Order: sequence, then structure tokens, then C-alpha cells
Amino acid sequence: MTKADIVARIAQQTGVEKAVAMTVVEAFMETVKDSVVAGNEVFLRGFDSFIIKKRAKKVARNISKNTTIVIPAHSVPAFKPAKTFLEAVKEGK
Repeated sequence: MTKADIVARIAQQTGVEKAVAMTVVEAFMETVKDSVVAGNEVFLRGFDSFIIKKRAKKVARNISKNTTIVIPAHSVPAFKPAKTFLEAVKEGK
């Protein structure tokens, strides 16, 4: 499902124009992104959480050059589905 599909479905279910639904979806995504970039986690009860995972510093190998490189500690965004969401997916609902 693409963003256009989501917008079309929201417009159909709510009766608003697609342009309005697109604005709402883009505003939602921008708000979530800005919040996570600022170091905050976003919790949508019953659906999911957008969290920040910390990755430790590690040593890796560049196989093509046969050298060792150091990957610094960094943070990555992650999606953590709610328990009810996970159960629904497992049951195929």
C-alpha cells in the first residue's frame, strides 16, 4: 500500500477531498519525523510506537579492501507495533 492508496482510502472513508486527506497524511508524517529527530518517541496507543534505538560503536570489515573500519555509535528510528496489532497480524485479521 502506497501513500496515495492510504490517502484514497481515508478520503473514501471520511468523505473529505483527496487533497485534504493528503495534507493530513503528510502533516502526520512530518510531525512524527520531527518528533523522532528531536529525540522524542511517538506512541499511538493500540497501533504502534515510533522509537529511537541506540546502536553501539562497533568494528566492521570492508571485505573488498580487506580493512577494518570503525562504525561510531548512532541512533536509528524504529517501528514497534502494539501488542494488539501484532496479535491481529499473527491471526491474519
